[in-house]
Amino acid sequence: MTPNPHHRRRGLPRTEAEAQARAAQPAPAPPASNSAAPDPADSNSAPAAEAEAAVSQSSEPKPSTTAASQHSAAGAAPRRRQGLPRTEAEAAARAAEPETAAPTPVAAAPAPAEAAQPASARPASAQQSPATPEPQPFTAVGLPPHRPGRRRGLPRSEAEAEARKAEAQRSAPEPETPGAEAPAPASTPAPTPTPARRRGLGATPVPAPAAEQSQDLLTGKPAGKVSEAAGALASGTPTPTPAEAKASAGAGGGGGVSVAPKPQRAPARTLAGRTLRQWGVLAAAGAGGVVVLAVILVLSARWFLGTSAGTSFLESYPGQYSQPDAPRGYPWWLNWAHFFNAFLMILIIKTGIQIRTEARPQAYWTPKWNKKRKISLTIWLHQCLDLLWVLNGVIFVILLFATGYWERVVPTSWDVFPNALSAGLQYASLDWPTHGEWAHYNSLQELAYFTTIFIAAPLAILTGVRMSGLWPANNQALNKAFPVEAARAVHFPVMIYFTAFILVHVILVFATGALRNLNLIYTGQDATNWAGFWLFALSLAVIIAAALATRALVVAPIASLFGRVGR
Repeated sequence: MTPNPHHRRRGLPRTEAEAQARAAQPAPAPPASNSAAPDPADSNSAPAAEAEAAVSQSSEPKPSTTAASQHSAAGAAPRRRQGLPRTEAEAAARAAEPETAAPTPVAAAPAPAEAAQPASARPASAQQSPATPEPQPFTAVGLPPHRPGRRRGLPRSEAEAEARKAEAQRSAPEPETPGAEAPAPASTPAPTPTPARRRGLGATPVPAPAAEQSQDLLTGKPAGKVSEAAGALASGTPTPTPAEAKASAGAGGGGGVSVAPKPQRAPARTLAGRTLRQWGVLAAAGAGGVVVLAVILVLSARWFLGTSAGTSFLESYPGQYSQPDAPRGYPWWLNWAHFFNAFLMILIIKTGIQIRTEARPQAYWTPKWNKKRKISLTIWLHQCLDLLWVLNGVIFVILLFATGYWERVVPTSWDVFPNALSAGLQYASLDWPTHGEWAHYNSLQELAYFTTIFIAAPLAILTGVRMSGLWPANNQALNKAFPVEAARAVHFPVMIYFTAFILVHVILVFATGALRNLNLIYTGQDATNWAGFWLFALSLAVIIAAALATRALVVAPIASLFGRVGR
């Protein structure tokens, strides 16, 4: 078909306002025809143009025209191509648009009376000429006849598909009888356009009818009247898409679909800044590393002591030097001091860890002599245990020097260092240096006890006093000479040392002859029987019970005797 230079192709209207503006726009004047004979290609496109124009008209069909009139109209005026109406308003505007009269062609058109004559009264020449078939009103599949302008998308359910199919069957025209003209349909008044819901397209919203919107799409509840969402659509407000509704709900807009927040996991319990799982992983990794190092150390010590150099070293330094004037055995005051020291040290370590990990104390203590001072009940218990431990240590040191027992824990010769190395190699090779303990300790034990009694204990006492209320806080010179930050930096490593010392001490007691060693510690006898073991079990039960009793419910009544306990 030859393109018409005067034909401007238009797309579908984007909004209802554009559709009404196109409907109200007057048709352009057709150009003058140069010849009476139209283009054959245009004559072939006339039926298609008529069928396409039938969609924009109402369901009442127009009287058919003859092939000559269609031919002349198509050749005279260009047709404006229009698609399906996008909205109900555009469909109504097209239906109400007046019919544009075709200009008079150059060739004489048949008279109206002749066009209305039946086929039998016409001349034979007119009957034999090929006539264009009469166009039928266009009916889209799935569109009811009373709603010619509503464009539908794909059915969203099987029920909707069946309903569309039934409407199409009811609206389909009956087949015509050959040789007989179809009767003109009776004029039917155009029904009031019902607002329809536009389906399949999300650009321009169209309000949904109340009959089809039987329940609110947002809430799922039956809607007896038009919901707020339908009112918003009727006013022209665009319906938000699911993505927009989710974004507005997340931004706090409050106008879209409410999205329930995702449940959050409860925070894991932590201990000293780490979760229990992290502590378990660290403990497992540490235990594995200790085992690996222990295996390497044992194999290396056995290899060295098996060489000639190792044998010669053991002969020169057997692990302890001669102390002929040192007292023998274990006196009773030493056994009791040992028990009280272990009892108090376990409770001090326990309360010290509790102080570092408790976020909010269960109770506070205020002394009677200083109403302005207020400390947690755990700190009060920790400091009371420290005072008892210091008192026990002072008594121990006095008896230590009064009885001459200090020679067993204080080195008196420089041979203590090579003998300590020899004793360490024997421990590492699992060949325990256990001979002579009744008379005196080996050099490694002597150094360990000396460090604990005369170095670690004084450091713990001094740093503890600096952080307690016994320190003169108003003395600027002392505060500058010994700041509290330095005290905290030393106090905690000292506690770690005491913990390691207790663990190694207990392991070696059981590894180097448990029954004999327990008798030496608890009964003061160099014998191998179960007496010392049962005393050890009893003391262990007392220590565990005291550790479990260090809680506010038990400690508060005792603390209230020396001050006020409250929250």
